[in-house]
Amino acid sequence: MKKVRLGIIGVGGIGSYHARELLEGKVRRCELAAVCDTIPDRTAGYPDAVRKFTDSRELIRSGAVEAVLIATPHYSHTTIGIDALNHGIHVLVEKPISAHKADAERLIAAHKDKKIVFAAMFNQRTDPHYIKIRKMVTEGHLGELARISWIITCWFRTEAYYASGSWRATWAGEGGGVLLNQCPHNLDLLQWICGMPRRVRGFCGLGKRHDIEVEDEVTAYMEYDNGATGVFITTTGEAPGTNRLEIVGENGKLVYEEDRILFTRNEIPMTRFSRTSKSGFATPEIWKVEIPVSGHGGQHLEMKQNFVDAILDGVPLIAPAEEGIRSLELANAMLYSSLTNRTVELPLDGAAYERKLKSLIRESDQKGTRKKAATATGGGGEDLTKSFR
Repeated sequence: MKKVRLGIIGVGGIGSYHARELLEGKVRRCELAAVCDTIPDRTAGYPDAVRKFTDSRELIRSGAVEAVLIATPHYSHTTIGIDALNHGIHVLVEKPISAHKADAERLIAAHKDKKIVFAAMFNQRTDPHYIKIRKMVTEGHLGELARISWIITCWFRTEAYYASGSWRATWAGEGGGVLLNQCPHNLDLLQWICGMPRRVRGFCGLGKRHDIEVEDEVTAYMEYDNGATGVFITTTGEAPGTNRLEIVGENGKLVYEEDRILFTRNEIPMTRFSRTSKSGFATPEIWKVEIPVSGHGGQHLEMKQNFVDAILDGVPLIAPAEEGIRSLELANAMLYSSLTNRTVELPLDGAAYERKLKSLIRESDQKGTRKKAATATGGGGEDLTKSFR
């Protein structure tokens, strides 16, 4: 195979963005061979050479593609992904890989043939700031971690955004809110850099800032195996927002904010200094440095290229889809903790969370449909169905 024939399943929103990059020839050795959407009008404008489908099963069985990119609402990531893997099709799935952990386990279990490339769209792993932070943590420059704090409140969304799609912000349509739609990136980076906590206590505001039934504000507390603690704060209802990641270890403190990484290093590790200093008010000598980093990496385009290169050349994946269960488990645990008003131990009981989610769907008065979706437009009559996530 010299070129990958790719099909995109779901071309409203982020899927149409991926399609444009392929049609513009930005992904080497890859052609857009097919598109699929349950709304036929969304596929009508593509070139005649691109085959059109309204049923993912037909596309997968058509012989038109060797690979698919799944950009549909969350629940169908699982069913479509399993179908594609079972038919020997390479899969790149948008975040989150599923709506809940139990579904993610089913999807991952379907990846039996390891010759089939199975990747997740965690494009922020290509950002050199996060790559550098991960390198500093994993190589031990901060020493043993003591505290992690991430305030990521720059995900502001309006009521018009939530009204732009009938599946948005409902238990049946999306499976959650900010944790499932915006924060899979941040939760993936959090575990990628610092590892998984052992317990989580979440406090989630359901429809606190918007007229929705799912969470739009979250404060979560985490504990790690070594005794380190973490706090994760996010919302889609705060402006101006903040993106501040702070990681403290024995050897100092790292702060990432406004595209700058600042490292304040202790000359003597803090615990050793505390136990050996003769002064009750002394602090370790420090030096400060700004870690030189520029740009934000290849993002979605780099992820698609990596997927193609993995298929054709066997290069390692930036984000194997199997790793997507970790950010999803964190999101589910935060929400489950809040819904049940208790601390949740990890690994999360995926079956128990699935039962809770199904009960929320049964009790919902929206059933996956938002009343305002049919008529919502943005300023100047913009069709919000074409907006990115």
